[in-house]
Amino acid sequence: MGRATNKIAIVTGAASGMGRAHSLMLASAGAKIIATDLDEAGGMETISQVERNGGTATFIQHDVSSESDWKRVISGAQARFGSVNVLVNNAGIGFFKPTVETTLDDWDSLHNINARGTFIGCREVIPLMKSGGGGSIINVSSTFAIVGRAGFAAYGASKGAVRAMTKALAAELAEFHIRVNSIYPGTIETNLTKHVLSGPAAIEQIIGPQLIRRPGLPAEVASVVLFLASDESSFVTGAEMVVDGGYTSV
Repeated sequence: MGRATNKIAIVTGAASGMGRAHSLMLASAGAKIIATDLDEAGGMETISQVERNGGTATFIQHDVSSESDWKRVISGAQARFGSVNVLVNNAGIGFFKPTVETTLDDWDSLHNINARGTFIGCREVIPLMKSGGGGSIINVSSTFAIVGRAGFAAYGASKGAVRAMTKALAAELAEFHIRVNSIYPGTIETNLTKHVLSGPAAIEQIIGPQLIRRPGLPAEVASVVLFLASDESSFVTGAEMVVDGGYTSV
């Protein structure tokens, strides 16, 4: 029996990077995966990798900022698997700009995906988890919801909303055996970060005072996702799981 056997997990932003790693890790531990993303080709590649490794997964194209898309994902998951035990709100976007150069469209795009998308996903999955006797919601925030860095005001605010939302939901849902936790990745090697991790000098600049002197790997974040999805974390809710190589410790 795997650590996530009999779990049904929705993973957003699953077409690449951390979302793909979360999907593969959960599937390898026995979970059945509903992988969602706007990127259909990437999402189907994630499904292919899960299935090549002997796992079970289905892909649904999904704009996380859309309420109707979320309702379609939840109904699709229920129709295919009957329930949802785990929601990984991983989909997100990010960029950095000086605040005076940040437009309202920039602000809205960040908050629509990072904060609004997480909120709708939580809201829509709660009734299904309640009827199923509980579950685990895992919200991916950022170290920039904890510490400040120049140029990240809008992004940090969107991820700070996820941080506050997670704690409120943990308090609201504990009586229904629904655990809600958040993860705070630091600099992780993904398609979204490869352009700024272009060499040793760039890496040194990005990681700054970080204690472990390298970027993290998606699988290192996925290991924490698996812990929070599994029954091993049955006494963990409202927690902040920081996976940042010690960036926020100095």
